[in-house]
Amino acid sequence: MRKSFSFLIVLLAGIPAAAQTQNVVGATPTAYTLRPGDILQITVWGQPTYSGQFKIDETGRFQYPVLGEIDTSDKPLRQIRDELRTGLAEIFNRPFVTVNPQFNIAVLGEVRSPGLFTVDPTLTVLDIVAMAGGPSANGNMNKIRLMRAGQTMNLSFEADRVGARTLQDVGLQSGDQIMVPRRGFTGEDLRTLLSVISVGLSVAILLR
Repeated sequence: MRKSFSFLIVLLAGIPAAAQTQNVVGATPTAYTLRPGDILQITVWGQPTYSGQFKIDETGRFQYPVLGEIDTSDKPLRQIRDELRTGLAEIFNRPFVTVNPQFNIAVLGEVRSPGLFTVDPTLTVLDIVAMAGGPSANGNMNKIRLMRAGQTMNLSFEADRVGARTLQDVGLQSGDQIMVPRRGFTGEDLRTLLSVISVGLSVAILLR
């Protein structure tokens, strides 16, 4: 009996404490890289007919009123905006044009509704997690990971008072994946462990 209780104490003492969160790795804002499936929110002030959401097709192009196909391949947003402004200048006097991207981002792991979401880069990472229904009961929000092209960046919100960094701040790009990992050892795990140990002790007593 004493050996069983000693085992329980040793086992509980060996449960790792929560690790400190890591700082953002590679959190330098980067130029937007557009991909097929992304959406451009184009606004021509005072001209609703020429404003709206335009989806980039598999060839990297989108259809725009009057101007026809616009190629986005390897072009920064500024260049796309300037092309639209130049084309519309033949119709309107000094058109004011804004172009804002909406990216496809996957949210995976310990969230209530994992999946692919079309997001505005001005949203915070926590906003994106909220779009996926928020973390599950076992989700570890202090160790969110950003995965891109086989590389992983660790995101920490502790220094930013949770969620101060936007997608633009961390240099998020279309096609990235946000992973909310599972807590290393949860209260539910502890209850299950204690229940198993209790059953084991009962069996040990009966076998004496």
